[in-house]
Parts: sequence; C-alpha cells; structure tokens
Amino acid sequence: MSSTATEVELDITGMTCASCANRIERKLNKVDGVEATVNYATEKARVTAPGGFDVALLIGAVEQAGYGATVHEEEAPQDDSELNSLRRRLWTSVVLAVPVIVLSMVPAFQFTGWQWVSLVLATPVILWGAWPFHRAAWTNLRHGAATMDTLVSVGTLAAYLWSLYALFLGHAGMLGMRHEFSFAIQRSDGASNIYLEVAAGVTMFLLAGRYFEKRSKRQAGAALRALLELGAKDVTVLRDGGERRIPVAELRVGDEFVVRPGEKIATDGSVVDGVSAVDASMITGESVPVDVAPGDAVVGATVNTSGRIVVRASRIGNDTQLARMARLVEDAQSGKAEVQRLADRISGVFVPVVIGIALLTLVAWLLLGQPVAAAFTAAVAVLIIACPCALGLATPTALLVGTGRGAQLGILIKGPEVLESTRRVDTVVLDKTGTVTTGTMELDEVLTVGGDPAGRLTALRLAGALEHASEHPIARAIARGVEAETGELLRVSGFRNEQGLGVRGTVEGVGVLAGREAFLAAEGLTLPEDLRRAKAEAEAQGRTAVVVGWDGEVRAVLTVADRLKPSSAEAVRRLKGLGLEPVLLTGDNEAVARRIAAEVGIEQVVAEVLPQDKVDVVRGLQAEGRVVAMAGDGVNDAAALAAADLGLAMGTGTDAAIEASDLTLVRGDLLGAVDAIRLSRATLRTIKVNLFWAFAYNVAAIPLAALGLLNPMIAGAAMAFSSVFVVGNSLRLRRFKGAVS
Repeated sequence: MSSTATEVELDITGMTCASCANRIERKLNKVDGVEATVNYATEKARVTAPGGFDVALLIGAVEQAGYGATVHEEEAPQDDSELNSLRRRLWTSVVLAVPVIVLSMVPAFQFTGWQWVSLVLATPVILWGAWPFHRAAWTNLRHGAATMDTLVSVGTLAAYLWSLYALFLGHAGMLGMRHEFSFAIQRSDGASNIYLEVAAGVTMFLLAGRYFEKRSKRQAGAALRALLELGAKDVTVLRDGGERRIPVAELRVGDEFVVRPGEKIATDGSVVDGVSAVDASMITGESVPVDVAPGDAVVGATVNTSGRIVVRASRIGNDTQLARMARLVEDAQSGKAEVQRLADRISGVFVPVVIGIALLTLVAWLLLGQPVAAAFTAAVAVLIIACPCALGLATPTALLVGTGRGAQLGILIKGPEVLESTRRVDTVVLDKTGTVTTGTMELDEVLTVGGDPAGRLTALRLAGALEHASEHPIARAIARGVEAETGELLRVSGFRNEQGLGVRGTVEGVGVLAGREAFLAAEGLTLPEDLRRAKAEAEAQGRTAVVVGWDGEVRAVLTVADRLKPSSAEAVRRLKGLGLEPVLLTGDNEAVARRIAAEVGIEQVVAEVLPQDKVDVVRGLQAEGRVVAMAGDGVNDAAALAAADLGLAMGTGTDAAIEASDLTLVRGDLLGAVDAIRLSRATLRTIKVNLFWAFAYNVAAIPLAALGLLNPMIAGAAMAFSSVFVVGNSLRLRRFKGAVS
C-alpha cells in the first residue's frame, strides 16, 4: 500500500446478518488498491485506499452489493430512521397478527366470515411488516445466497399466496368454514386450508427479534461518545494579560489556561504555575491523587482536586490521550471477531436444503401423475412447516427471560452475541481500583510511639481537625475516618496549606503539623525509630503515610489505603470454581497490587500499566490461546473491556466503561461477575436447546409434508407445541439463583 494511503470510514445500512458484512467486504476489496474490513456489529466499513481516491467509487461498490453507504461523520447526529421504521412495523404487526392467530387456532372464536377478517388483518403484516425480510431475501437471491431472511420470506409468501388460492379459488372462502382439530393424517388438495396465522405470526416474532437486535447495535458507538464527552467543554485561557472563557475547541497548542479546584483539566499539557493534587484515576487507575508542581505533565479530562494551577497546552483535539483512548476502544471493537448467530450458521445449510426438498416434492408429484393442485400443496406444505415459527422465539424468549432475571440480580446483558463468549472464557482479568477495591481512600492505621491508646486517640482528634480543613483527597479520607471513629471533629484555627507538602494549624491551643516526612523534618521534627520502621513497612505494602507531630515531636503516623470490597475474596474463589484463572491488572504501583492480590487469593499480577498497556495485556493473553473476560470500571479500562472476549463493567463506574462492555454489573459487586457468567452460560444453553427443538420439529415434519400426509391442523398444533416448548424452556431461567440474590 502506498505511503500516501488514506483511511476512510463508511456507515453501512441494510445489513441483516454477518453474511451481509462478508459480501460487502468482498465487494470493496475487489476495487483496485483498496483494503477493507466491514464490521456487522458497528455497521461500519474501514477502508484503506490510495491518496486522492474517489470515495464515490467505494459507495458505488457497496450499493452494487445491494446496501447503502455514507462517509462517517464524527459530529453527525445518529440516524435512527431504520430503528424507528422497525418499531412501527413491529407494533403494527403485533396489533394485527395477534387476532389472526387467535381466530385461526381457537375454533370457538371462529365466527362467520372470520377467514376474510383474518385476510384483511394479515395482509399488511405479511406485505408491509415483513418487507425488510423480503427485501433482504431479494438482495440475497441476486447474489446467489440464502439466509434465514430467504426462508422467512419464501415461507411467509408461500403461506399467504396459498391462503389466497384457498380463499378465492378453493373452498376456504365459504362462509361458515372452520379450522377443526383433527389428528387424522390424510391427503388433501389444500383448497380448504389457509395459513395466514403462520405467515403473520412468524413475521411478528422475527420483527421483534430484529428490532431488539437493531436497538442494541445502535448503542455500539456509545462508548466512544461517552469517552469524548468526559472532556471539559470550556476553558479559562490566559490571553492579552487577562483571563477569557472560551470553548475547548478554540484552544491552541502553547496556550496557557487556568484550572481551579474541582475543575477538569481541559487538555494535555504541563503545569507552569501552582501546585495541586490531580485525580488521574480515570486515566491511570492510580487510586491516590497525584501531586503536581511546575514542570509536571497533566492529562486532559482528569480533575484538579485542590490548588489553582496554570497549564500550558501541549496536545489538543485528536492528539490528546483521551482521544487516543477513544481510538483504542474503537479499534478494539472493530477488531473483535464477528460472531454469527447459531441460527444463521444452521440456516446456511437448512434453508437451501428445505427449498430443494420443496422443489423435489413438486417435481416428484407431477412425475407421478398427481394433480397440479395436490403437487403444489405438498411443496408449499414443506415450505410452511419449515418456516421457523419456534425459531423466531428460540433466541428472543431465552434472552428476554435471561436478561430479565439478570436485571433482577443487577446484571445487564447487551445481546445474544455476548453469550457465546461466556461458555469459552478461561481467564478473567480484574481491574483493581473500583472493581476489586472500593476505589476510595480510607483511614487504615494509626501508628503511635509505643502504641499508647491514649496517644492514639489524641493523634486522631488533632489530625482529624487539621485535615478536615484541607481539600486534599487524602486529608478528606483521614477526616472521614476520624469522624467515624470519634464521632466529632474539633475546630482548627490558623490553618495553612503548604501545597504539595502538608498542612499546619492550631487545635485546642496545640500547634499541629501533618504531611510528608520532609515537611516535618524541615520544621525540626524527626521520626522516632519505631515509627520510621512502621512507616517504611506500611509504604512497602502500598499504603500512603501521613506524619503527624505537635509539641516539637513526631507523635504519630496515619496510613490511608484503598480498601477491598467485602465480597472480592469470595468472588475470586467462586470464579476459580467456574474454571477461570484470575489476573489482577492495575495502573497502581506494584506494592499496592501485590498486597491486594494476596488478600483476595490472586497469583498473577500485572501492575503499573497505562490504558494502551491494558489492551496489550488482554491481547497477549488471547495470543496465548486464552479466552479472556475483563472486569473494570474506569475510562482507562474501556479499551481493554472492548478488546476482551467478554467485557464486564461495574455499574458504579464510568459510562465509557459500561458502554464498551458486554455485561454491566449494576451493583458494582464482583460477585455479580460470577452470577453474570453463570447466567450467561445458562441462557446460552437454553438458546441451544430451543434452537435444536425448533429445528427438530420442522425437520421431523418435512417428510410428512413432502408425502402429502400433513394435516394443516396437526401442522399448526405441532408448530404451536414447539413454540410452547420453547417458551416453557426459556421460562425455566426465572428460577436461576444468584450468589448475591
């Protein structure tokens, strides 16, 4: 490929299954100099073409394949016209098809002329409601392919056309006609039977499946939107000797801008004035805010927690780390293997075989000298009995019940393609901060000289009062811990914040210092040997130490740490019980990661990694032949969640992580990950059983139909029984018991 090659992204419309994506991809790759990949899940084509290439040729190639394409625009509003069209077709079909099914299946409701009312109600469903299937079948036919759309279209149209024949040219149109139940198998010319309920019912069920599929796919790009929306919208820039508030889009490299406490940093840059603590956990996963001073680099969309700082912009727009993370998520989603549904894979063989059997039936009957009407009846009966009524229920009902039960347990499953991954997962990568731990700093220990209880309480009261006046996140953690233990916080006077070093003030007439060891040493206060050893040991375990002194001596060391969630150790044990190997992955330092891993029983630890490194770790495990689940909650996890075979997001985390994942654990409890995998596997098993029986009923009945021995009511009863079985089997998922239920 030429060094002047350019990348073009196209939005594709009209795809109904993975085979459509494959067909478009083949068509695009036939264009000279073009390399293309088409993703059915995201409905996008990524094309690499020579510089100056006419994009119209690419769009033309897609249109020749029978689909639509437009150049993707980042700022373009999402086109929901196709989704809205499906919604209208679905609800119209439900309103019209349900009465047709009831009239046809319940003789007690068959009033005089009911069959003509059924025709009026069913016609819009079969011709207008099922139009997406007919259109897709025609597209497939032009390219010599057959999918479930083909079978649905042929089956529903065959049923409808034969019903018209029976009503207008046969005996079915006679007033007083009834569909009586009979278990006798006898040859019939079909002129007294109508199949409107079959055609309308299949259309209604499959429209429901297509609508919910389309709705979930529309959310595929939400991870990217959520990421980009995390950035600041406005910024206070220093220009012409003053401060001006401008949109971030107008910011330029080299501009200096002000970030006040609580504000987001507008873009990547370096601090030129001021000191503060920056919460960068969304980018790095580091649970402790990072102190910054002039010369330190900062990342856009992170939060300034305390002091006022001035930052010089070094990267803007698509060059920022946030934008690069968005591209990582998109690349990971695009690179994910396209999962064809089980029904589509089976139908690749089943559909052409059924159509072949129907044609052979027609020819065989004619060669045997049977009447044309009887021959055509047998052939149409083959198509009708093969039409996937129960198949239309197999996946949606199991998903409906499974996802409903999941919602009760705090688990949100995004779609059927998610379930196949859960069966094969053998490794689960767990983000530390916010997933295994709470992600919030808490007061851990109070170390005093000689371990004196009275000295401990005094240290708590004095340090708590002093830190309560500070905005620093570590100070707030100490203040919360002190208030929880003592029930009160004393008042402080003369408070001063020495940025990046510590704080000082007077509490009940006592001058108190708290902060870094060097800060107190500069004031002439040195650590006693026992406290020095205890402090070093705490820091070796990944805890953050704050030194406290008064009356000219260091009296205590307070440690803060990110705490384990109560259920994490039990969840890891259960994940191992499911045959999964846990891996702890974090941007935090090695000591913290090792301590947490030891507490929950994880042997494999990967620490101090950046977002792109997290993706590399996941892909490295996949390269070893492992099937990887990833559980995380932060923006820094979004790309890895998308790259993993199965992404599990904590519902307490960021929108970007939730949207990039396959499963969301609403309560943020890691035990939910255990339930999610168990429930997903159970739902997948149910879908497979449903699909097997849905096809089994059809396959068993095809020989009877081909021999002309299929009584329409037996066919209807068999199809109804298969549907009842599928629904009943799916309802068993309501009894699923969760670990946290």
